[in-house]
Amino acid sequence: MSDTTIRGLVRAIQVEIRDTPDLLPDRAAALLNKLSSLLGNINDQIRDSDLAYSNVLLVHLEQETKANRATIRAETTPEFIRKREARDTKELALELIRSLKYFLNAKREEFRYVGHQ
Repeated sequence: MSDTTIRGLVRAIQVEIRDTPDLLPDRAAALLNKLSSLLGNINDQIRDSDLAYSNVLLVHLEQETKANRATIRAETTPEFIRKREARDTKELALELIRSLKYFLNAKREEFRYVGHQ
């Protein structure tokens, strides 16, 4: 079963890049475009998850006498996990974008070199 979440889409692109030994430049460019377009959705997820976590943290701060204890409690909630996953997804997407750009530049140089021989 395919994962249709944003994180699942980014992970599927990661697996394709990793498991395709002879990635074609056209496919790499398509994956780069897809990742770039997903960044807006990832930012939306980060914004939503930050707000949800802030609300949870606020509840814990109101219940606890010490801020560090409230923070520790808030960091054990699903909202904190969602917040981390959203940020980790963005980090992965950005790293994949950088990798694909490097790959495409290397291929461009390779074609230029081969064309001059």
